[in-house]
Amino acid sequence: MAGHQTDYSRWSNENLIERVTQLEQQLKGLNATSSLSAPQPSSSHLPPKTPRPNRDFDPTKYSTRLIALKFAYLGQRYNGFEHHANNKTPLPTIEEELWKALKKGHLITPTVSSMVDPEDINWEGCEYSKCGRTDKGVSAFGQVIGIRVRSNRPRGHREEEVTDTELGQSIALESPAQTNGTPLESTPSNETVTPKPSYSPVSGSESSAARPFHDVNDELPYPQILNRLLPKDIRILAWCPSPPTDFSARFSCRERRYRYFFTQPAFAPVPGSQGFPIDPRHGQRRREGWLDIKAMREGARHFVGLHDFRNFCKIDPSKEITNFERRIFHADIEAVAPNTGPVGYIANPDVRMSEESDVSASTSNGTVPGTPSTPQVYTFTVHGSAFLWHQVRHMASIIFLIGQGLETPSIVPALLDMKTNPTKPMYELADDAPLVLWDCIFPNEGDDSRKDALGWVYVGDQMGAENGATTAAARGKHRTGGVVEDLWRVWRERKIDEVLAGMLLDLAAGQGNSGVNSKPYSHERQDGKGKPSSSQKVFDGGNAPRLVGRYVPILQRPRMESVEVVNARYAARKRLLRPKGDE
Repeated sequence: MAGHQTDYSRWSNENLIERVTQLEQQLKGLNATSSLSAPQPSSSHLPPKTPRPNRDFDPTKYSTRLIALKFAYLGQRYNGFEHHANNKTPLPTIEEELWKALKKGHLITPTVSSMVDPEDINWEGCEYSKCGRTDKGVSAFGQVIGIRVRSNRPRGHREEEVTDTELGQSIALESPAQTNGTPLESTPSNETVTPKPSYSPVSGSESSAARPFHDVNDELPYPQILNRLLPKDIRILAWCPSPPTDFSARFSCRERRYRYFFTQPAFAPVPGSQGFPIDPRHGQRRREGWLDIKAMREGARHFVGLHDFRNFCKIDPSKEITNFERRIFHADIEAVAPNTGPVGYIANPDVRMSEESDVSASTSNGTVPGTPSTPQVYTFTVHGSAFLWHQVRHMASIIFLIGQGLETPSIVPALLDMKTNPTKPMYELADDAPLVLWDCIFPNEGDDSRKDALGWVYVGDQMGAENGATTAAARGKHRTGGVVEDLWRVWRERKIDEVLAGMLLDLAAGQGNSGVNSKPYSHERQDGKGKPSSSQKVFDGGNAPRLVGRYVPILQRPRMESVEVVNARYAARKRLLRPKGDE
């Protein structure tokens, strides 16, 4: 029998509200009674949770493509770029971090044999190539690798010209080596196709035939994927969707550009007469710490051209190199745009660059006109076709000796003259930290302009979606987790360290007898025991100068063994270690 149906249509609002309130209270009471009477299950009687199935990644469902990646890293936390199997290093290498990120993102699937541990770094089957092999501590802002990675492109799909009807423009990309309008990757060698059912990233009823695959917008956002997995001091900056089919990051590169950073002054100047060398060699007495930029430029320009650089490198006998000729396109000392900041005490008259500076012309704040108010930053900039082991650091070391007045610019052509100096004099190479592999250049074949021709897509440069909207990948450059914010954090941490250290240096230099407007010191420098000091300070790019005793000119120093002797000794040792029967 059906329950009585109350007609609420004629009820007033007040009566309806009152009725609803009564019904809510009744419902609460019924719920409380049922919860008390129902038995409470114990944890032992709860049904076990179904474990999530471990779905292995199946690379055969995806096509692959050869791309190039341009990336940057700060090298002080790493043991160089290159990983060597069975050679455990105290710090990780850049290659290790790249490999882990590529593997974790399922972007590469190396070929694994029974003899190789799947967890070992292995580039087999990835068509991997690298441009520069930077040493421990050295940074790079334009390092390049080539690698075959997983792609969103439907398997079996051949790239064709894609026209964005909303923008009314062709957005097909061309290979740098092509100028006749041939579409990208039209050759099968740039695309690996697996004989599996076709996978398409296009959802719904839209198929790859209805909307052709866009080479950039429809592709995986490689920089964003890798930047989420890499350490913050390694950042992917760009990727090239269309390297030539025979691309090799090492052999296709026609020019490598390096910058070696240093400050002016190079190290802390000592106030008064104590700051000048005891036996100045070349004209005007220059306070130790200040460098002769003009002389350094003159010396650097001697490097330009095709020369034998065996006296400017470290010999690696395992390579058995016999040709040490390398072409340098550009070598100069360049000023980095100056910015005001801490360490302003160097502008005080008592630490002026030379004795001839006009102290009477000091301004009201005690500085000398023409003297920088803070340390200036310069770079020794070198562009070359290729470089030998430690070549740039050897070149920088000689340039710094010229800047200190310990050598003249003529030392450079003298060391490049194999008839006069066939063997290398013993000297220290410059510090590793200030050196940066700035860029790698890949021009078109036969192009003498030395302009990079790879079609780089930088982070934030992804083209608009089909309706003209900006892609998420493009917006992400400046957003939380984007490459700009990540690098800002890295920079700011170091900038605050720099500012605090600089302010502390100013504080310590200005306390007590600061040396400014005080009586001149004795012309004899003193060591820590009050005795005259004759030890020469030599700047090698590091944070403090080295004390070398009495300086011995480069060409008067002992010589190292010739390249021929070093290579012959290595070859003889290799023959002795070779197992019998292998000859």
